[in-house]
Amino acid sequence: MPVSSDTDLRNQDIKIYINGKFYDRSEAKISVFDSGFLLGDGIWEGIRLVNNKWLFLDEHLDRLYEGCKAIDLNLDITPEDIKIAINETQKINKMHDAAHARLMITRGDKIKPFQQPSLSNKGINFVIIMEHSEESPNSEGIALVTVPQVRGLPTSQDPKLNSHSKLNCVIACIQANKAGGDEALMLDPYGFVNTTNSCNFFIVKNKQVWTSSGDYCMNGITRSKIILLCKQNKIEVHEKNFSLVDVYSAQEAFITGTLGSLTQVVSIDDRYIGNKEIGWPVTEKLRNLYIELIHA
Repeated sequence: MPVSSDTDLRNQDIKIYINGKFYDRSEAKISVFDSGFLLGDGIWEGIRLVNNKWLFLDEHLDRLYEGCKAIDLNLDITPEDIKIAINETQKINKMHDAAHARLMITRGDKIKPFQQPSLSNKGINFVIIMEHSEESPNSEGIALVTVPQVRGLPTSQDPKLNSHSKLNCVIACIQANKAGGDEALMLDPYGFVNTTNSCNFFIVKNKQVWTSSGDYCMNGITRSKIILLCKQNKIEVHEKNFSLVDVYSAQEAFITGTLGSLTQVVSIDDRYIGNKEIGWPVTEKLRNLYIELIHA
């Protein structure tokens, strides 16, 4: 999700959780031997605080544990332990609404700076960065640029893993920024439209909502909620393969993510998406339904 250049000055005084202790922002440090720093060897989650409630927390923790299990990272703390750590971090930072937390689990410090996982034998590192952060869909919409960087096959690095290794997506974002876009529209290995470098992607064609098959994208929590809202409100929705030809002729397009909810896409590869006179009715309806859901 494109990040605003505006800085919330309150975040200069936050306390950061590292392995059971709290540190001032300027003093929050991790070892250079940490496996996440050295190799991107770790799993993370981003969660959002609304009205003193962490949205869809159990689903985020389920995905966190599934990711750790998939990379054979022994997460030897319980979900309740993590919830306690989140609540303690929230309490010490005096946050009640409009906040975002990033939970990070790495394989821990290595005894040598090499790849072998067994060299991380001192236990995990667990970090929570919690910041004041308003919901940030860009009210004017964003511009996407299709990039050559693709979402890879599961046999290279499965895109469903929310891993610390995000270089593939960083490169895609750089490619889009250099071409004047806010974010990258990425294809799958077979040339079908997949996702952006940080969010899930949807289009609206003939009042139907389309998103990718899900084979090569992050299994987004917000994505799943939008699909569910479509089904509950009799909006035809499809998870399917589709091409840039379909995208360029779409009536609407939007992206979804934890922090930005639904954000309108106004152009893709310098092609305007939508009709300025009638606006984006399906996207607006889904955005309102999602707001109702998170405030329910």
